[in-house]
Amino acid sequence: MKVHVDMSICLLHGQCVIAAPDVFSFDDAGGLVWVTEIDDSQVADAEAASDACPEQAIILG
Repeated sequence: MKVHVDMSICLLHGQCVIAAPDVFSFDDAGGLVWVTEIDDSQVADAEAASDACPEQAIILG
């Protein structure tokens, strides 16, 4: 599954990092980074992160 974050609406709340730390994280400069292609074992966490995002900036597909 592919993961994308629309950074034009992301406000860096970090709910995705809490929900799916193996998929989302912050870099040393405080920017959001994520795994762009996840395996089946990470799908449930990525979906939880998408649901937790206040801006609904996470796109899974």
